[in-house]
Amino acid sequence: MDAAGLNHIDERLRSGEFRAILPYRTPVVLGHDLAGTVIDTGSEVTGFAAGDRVFGRPRDFRIGTLAERIAVDEADLALAPRSVSIVEAGSLPLVALTAWQALTEMGGVQSGQKVLIHAGAGGVGTIAIQLAKHLGAEVATTVSGMNADFVRGLGADVVVDYRNQDFVRELSGYDFVLDSLGGENLTRSFKVLRRGGVAVGISGPPTPAFARAAGLNPVLRLAISTLSLRTRVQARRLGVCYEFLLMRASGDQLRRIAELVDAGVIRPAVGATFPFGQTATALAALSAGGVRGKTVVTGPDHTA
Repeated sequence: MDAAGLNHIDERLRSGEFRAILPYRTPVVLGHDLAGTVIDTGSEVTGFAAGDRVFGRPRDFRIGTLAERIAVDEADLALAPRSVSIVEAGSLPLVALTAWQALTEMGGVQSGQKVLIHAGAGGVGTIAIQLAKHLGAEVATTVSGMNADFVRGLGADVVVDYRNQDFVRELSGYDFVLDSLGGENLTRSFKVLRRGGVAVGISGPPTPAFARAAGLNPVLRLAISTLSLRTRVQARRLGVCYEFLLMRASGDQLRRIAELVDAGVIRPAVGATFPFGQTATALAALSAGGVRGKTVVTGPDHTA
């Protein structure tokens, strides 16, 4: 690989936080984003050839992009956008797929709707703001004051400084919320939704619907149902819908995202880069927070 974006799920897997729904057997190589050049293809591969510049998010249990080489199912790859660097392409797959699936599949966001995206200066947030604007929505986001101009530049219409303002007091009547923080931030977000509105959480808690779709065993399904019961009850009392998203790999969706990037609709936001030999430092920096957009590790194969 030439570039591998880092994501919070990498640290959550390392710490065991997602053990129940993604039971990897250790040792495991982390890394969910890649951009690089195809070295060789299998005999049944028809969509790519050696020398192609690609980007992708390998499917669950086939991750491991923080390595010099990785074999990836062709269905999980797309040709990288031509208009951005390989590092910028490597920042995109997981966060862009997350934003796409949350906004278009689960939220059904349409022109004229009001959308709240938490943590707008983060990896998912920077892409979700741009995609929501492309879909015609009015976009609000929460950031620290120092990032206010940055997210306005991405297209945010309403910016709430979470350090000095309460988004529940500032916002109301929203159709959709994308929450990447979880906990109280998620449940308080229900209050800004109109009745029938949708909140999608990517930090949890997982829902029974997710557990069924993921084919988890009955014991895990019961545990997940219990874990998310309080959150689901709170949503129901307010007349809103809560759904949990664990994004899936999709080369088809990445092709559509690459078209939007090359059309200038979406621009990647890379806040920090680290060489391959400093991957552990990069993960620690990601956990510490404070980076706008994505942190990317550049591989031994990377060339400018």
